[in-house]
Amino acid sequence: MQTQNPFLDEFAKLTSAAMGLAQTAGDEAKAAMRAQADRIVAEFDLVRRDEIDALKAEIAALRAELAALKPAAPKRAAKKD
Repeated sequence: MQTQNPFLDEFAKLTSAAMGLAQTAGDEAKAAMRAQADRIVAEFDLVRRDEIDALKAEIAALRAELAALKPAAPKRAAKKD
């Protein structure tokens, strides 16, 4: 956008450049925070949610296989007192 006032043109360019720098700084800060969080997670030996979900599914499948292998329990007659 061109105006007839060179001061306003320069101010617009400077403002655009400042916004670009602010966006870049924000992205860098976000990346640094993510890297720090990843280091903390690795230090505490935490497990990711997708790994837990995969293990839950595997356990459910193994339980189903085990239930299919077990013979049906015989029914007991109710005691009369």
